[in-house]
Formats: sequence, C-alpha cells, structure tokens
Amino acid sequence: MKPNGSDSPWTDEALAGLRREYGDFFTGRTCLVTGADGFMGSHLTEALVALDANVQAFVRATSSGALNNIGHLRRQLAVHFADLTDKTSVDYLVKELRNVDDRPYVFHLGAQAHVGESWHRPYETVMANTIGTLNLLQSIVDHGLELEKFDTAGTSEEYGNVREAVAHHHDYDEHGGLILHERSPINPKSVYATSKVAADFLTMNYHDAFGLPGVVTRMFNNYGPRQNPRYITGTVITQALERERIELGQLEPMRDFCFCTDGVRGHLSVAAHGVPGDLYAYGQGENISMGDWAALILRVGEAEGYWPAREVVSVPERYRPGASDVMALRVGYEKLNRETGWEPTVSWEYGVARTIAWYAANRERWIGRVDWLAAERSPA
Repeated sequence: MKPNGSDSPWTDEALAGLRREYGDFFTGRTCLVTGADGFMGSHLTEALVALDANVQAFVRATSSGALNNIGHLRRQLAVHFADLTDKTSVDYLVKELRNVDDRPYVFHLGAQAHVGESWHRPYETVMANTIGTLNLLQSIVDHGLELEKFDTAGTSEEYGNVREAVAHHHDYDEHGGLILHERSPINPKSVYATSKVAADFLTMNYHDAFGLPGVVTRMFNNYGPRQNPRYITGTVITQALERERIELGQLEPMRDFCFCTDGVRGHLSVAAHGVPGDLYAYGQGENISMGDWAALILRVGEAEGYWPAREVVSVPERYRPGASDVMALRVGYEKLNRETGWEPTVSWEYGVARTIAWYAANRERWIGRVDWLAAERSPA
C-alpha cells in the first residue's frame, strides 16, 4: 500500500475504505474531537477531515497556542482552544455548538493517558480524565445540546489483573489464556486506570439520567506515528535509533497492540453503529510480551536498515511502582465485530514499519520528550 503523506499513517487505499464505510454517517456532519491534537485524536481528526465532516477540534489551551499534530489541517477545521478542567471554557465551546444545524457527534479522547505519569501527576490525571469528562457531560446537559452520539475513549488498563475471587467470571481460550471483553470484571491498578473507569461510568450515568447518547469505546494499546515516545513502542524505537542498548521495564507483561488507523475505525464504528448506553472493546485480538514486542520492533527496524543489532535489558528504575503492573491484556472484539463489522486490518509488522519510519523522519518531534536521555548524561 502506498502511504498517503509522510506524516500520515493513512494510505490512499485506507482513506478510500473510510469513505465507503463511514461516509454516509459523517460526511457533512458536525464532529467535535477532544484531545484533537494528541496521538489518537489527531489521527481521528485527520480521518474525519478526509470524510468531509464539519470538524470542531478541542485543543488544550496553552500560552503558545501551538498545534503539534493537526497544524497541516488548520484550514480544514475549526480549532477551539479550551481546557476540560475549566468548566467556563467548556461552556463557551458547548454554547457555540448550539449554533450548528445538526446534532453533533462528540469523540471524547482528551486525557492524561500515560500510566507512569499518573503516579507522578495523580491530581492532574484525575482532574483531566474524570473531572474533565464530568465538565463536558454537565455542560452539554446544562445548555441543552442535542447530540447524535457521545463516544468516551476508555482503556484496556481498566481491566487490571484477574482477582482470584472473580476469576470464574473471566473468559479463557483453550490454552488458558485470558480474553477480555465488555462483560469482564474490572480491577484498575493505576491512578490513570481508575480515572478512566470513573469517566466511563460518568458517561453511562448521564445516559441513564438525561438520555445523553453515550457509548464507551475501550481501546487496547494503540500505537503508531505521533505517539508520545515514552510509551513502549516509541521508547524502543527512539532508543534503537540513538544507542546500542535498549532499557525497558518489566519484559513479561503482555499487551494487545492495535495500529492507530484500526483504532480510529473502532471509534468511527462505535459512533456510527453503537447502541447508546453500551460499551465496546477493540484491539488486535492477540497479545505479546513486552520483551517479544521489543524484539519484533528491533527485527523490523534492522531489516529496514534503520539500525544494526541492538541489546534489550530490563532495568528496575523503569518498573511500575509496587504490584501495580498489569500482566496480561488481550481483547475479544466479537461484540464490536458482530454489531458493526469492525475487525483489525493492519498487521503488527506493517504497523511497526510505518511507526519506525515516522520516528526516523521526525527526530525533532520527539527528541525533547524521551525519558532515557538523563541516563546518558555524564556526571558534572
């Protein structure tokens, strides 16, 4: 497939598929995306622009007003600089949306989404993810804004680890491997995961109380171009591009990695077909250990000529605190497939190759954000 622009993960073929599959739902429709300049938010925004939607991009207000990921789309959408934790700024936005001549779709992706950072910035995480969601929901109700759908982005981290007392409520494959779906018990093991559980439940609360057409799309480990380099995929790639030794945390935990374009299709599918008041989970449907994921990335990068052989080591300084790591995440996406036809289309090898290519071509976009440079500083 031919890439559609060096900074975009969308191919011409994939964009044509988007138009066939979702054009009837989103072309010409007002679509608000919170977190529009973030990783997944920018890819979703790009898809909606390609679908000729009336895109309203909610971007966290800063003094610089810089757009890192959607600047190239500036003439094709309306940007609202606001802050989910500031109810007044949310109110201004919602009042503006009352002037559109259709019922908007809301894609709520704005969040503090890094698990490790949630331990260092717990109050900011809860304020952005929980109070921010509450502010948006309450403002919509306060101002009587009628919506087509309100899609809250959940996370696989909400499932946590299996508790022995409820192990019999989980599903397993024929080899005893855990499969997580919409009915699986949740057991959040981080401030981030707990804040997202609260956001999910608030969405359902406002559906039950006020008829707000809320749905939750529980995502399993999206990866791809533009992702913060402090997530596992980016930290492996950026270290491999710069040095011989790759330092990671625990190598045993298993994750279900889903390329960002398939993730965007998940949100579009849920918004188009999802039943208000319901939850939908998506992911690759396969999982892999952190160690094997790093090995896959290094193998693809070496084959593509980005680096020679690299060494991977586990360092305790990069472990999650205490017993808070989640050991196995893998989705069963049968419900989403049954109700919407969604399924992943991008292989790990292809997705990883596209992601490596982006990091290699955009060093200036990530070098100031990595968390491994400090270990290389020589003593003063």
